[in-house]
Amino acid sequence: MQFKFRRLSSVIEWGSLVLSTAIVCFFLFVILWEIFSKGASELSWDFISSVPSEGMTKGGIITPILGTVLLTLITAIFSIPFGICCAIYLNEYAENNWVTRIIRASIRNLSGVPSIIYGLFGLALFVQALQLGTSLLAAGLTLGLLSLPYIITTTEEALKRIPNSTREAALAVGATKFETIKDVVLPSAMSGILTGVVLTLSRAAGETAPILFTGAAFYINGASGHINQEFMALPYHLYMLSTQHQSIEQVRPIAYGTALVLVIVVFFMNLTAFYIRYKFRKNEN
Repeated sequence: MQFKFRRLSSVIEWGSLVLSTAIVCFFLFVILWEIFSKGASELSWDFISSVPSEGMTKGGIITPILGTVLLTLITAIFSIPFGICCAIYLNEYAENNWVTRIIRASIRNLSGVPSIIYGLFGLALFVQALQLGTSLLAAGLTLGLLSLPYIITTTEEALKRIPNSTREAALAVGATKFETIKDVVLPSAMSGILTGVVLTLSRAAGETAPILFTGAAFYINGASGHINQEFMALPYHLYMLSTQHQSIEQVRPIAYGTALVLVIVVFFMNLTAFYIRYKFRKNEN
């Protein structure tokens, strides 16, 4: 009787898992099909390489693409080195006491803070307090703050997967702790670290709320890449075309084309993360 109950419970759990996965995949397919079916007709080299014109009712999206690339680059420069160094300190140097536990809990809680709160914080700190103004730099620094908790958490988890015996073996042959971390621990954890970094940057590249207050512009005539000026970005451009444009029906095909480009960019960034993980794991074996 008990065996039959366990078997029934296992079947129900497995069925629930399969059903939940199928429902999620179905809605994902519907969304992707909607974007691809209505945005593929707009996708062309002229659409990608030309600037928006005539109030964004014509032209392409090269200006939002360049703005997104520069924004992601600034985010990476600010968040990756600092995030990895914080994770190394927490995992390799900090003592396991109440202070460290509070810091770890705070970092994990920051991961759950809504992105619009980061936007308001970036507005108060970078735009107003540091007087950077609404600019590409302020938006990049804001997204860097948003990305930090994710990079710290994923890097620390990757470092934890390295057995202590590996560290002890390096120390036993005369390596210093710094040399052990630099030459043994970090290379072994690099696949997990880079995967987390790329996935975090792909998420940051699709954020709208943080850049809404810190530097994203509705329309810029030409391709401006100055870090102290406002900029156009794909997610904000899509938001404006879909909800705020005075001729929404006219620009709807452009909005679908922009959404398709953004989906492709994020997809390839995620694909890069999986490839990096596969490549490093293959080298480890």
